[in-house]
Amino acid sequence: MKTNTLVSEWLPARQSSKKLVIVLHGRGDSPAGFRWMPEVMGLDDVNYLLVRAPDRYYTGYSWYDLPPDQGPGIFRSRDLLDKLIEEVMAEGFKTEDIILFGFSQGCLMTLEWGGRTRLKFAGFIGISGYCYDPEKLAEDMSEEAKKARWLITHGTRDAVLDFAVSEGQVKYLQAKGLPLEFHSFVKEHTIDDRDEMPLLRSWIKNSFS
Repeated sequence: MKTNTLVSEWLPARQSSKKLVIVLHGRGDSPAGFRWMPEVMGLDDVNYLLVRAPDRYYTGYSWYDLPPDQGPGIFRSRDLLDKLIEEVMAEGFKTEDIILFGFSQGCLMTLEWGGRTRLKFAGFIGISGYCYDPEKLAEDMSEEAKKARWLITHGTRDAVLDFAVSEGQVKYLQAKGLPLEFHSFVKEHTIDDRDEMPLLRSWIKNSFS
């Protein structure tokens, strides 16, 4: 089932704050897959908005169809993220206090949307993903995106999305002016608890300082 609706789950900060991480899950997952973030990250002054992708995919959800038919879904989901950010801003959150965080398909959406936005964000994080059309993204890239903080990570043992492809795209986008901080980990298609999680925690904390 395909829809034009995003459903979100709000996880409030333990301390009153307007700092916000918006989380975009991967294909087949849902907001439930990231409910661990407040406890594991341990950042008491950070709110989390876990966003459910619009399309049903088996027991979870997806942001777009599988290749070679992913284009229309990506463009639709980009528009939906426009609306989501407008709604978040209407609730009193400033984009300078927001980090957009995506895993797998969510990483692609973070790159696709974040690379084009003309809004100033605290940062963008993309994990274990890739870029749909690096050449077109480079052409559309905003000046705000070129000045933003970016963190991209990928696993050398990823059997779902090839590490070499993502690494090559990162290098291309870096050459085109997108300041991607790139880290590789000896991991599969997941988030590594031992080495990657401390990096994510410190990166988010520093982005809000």
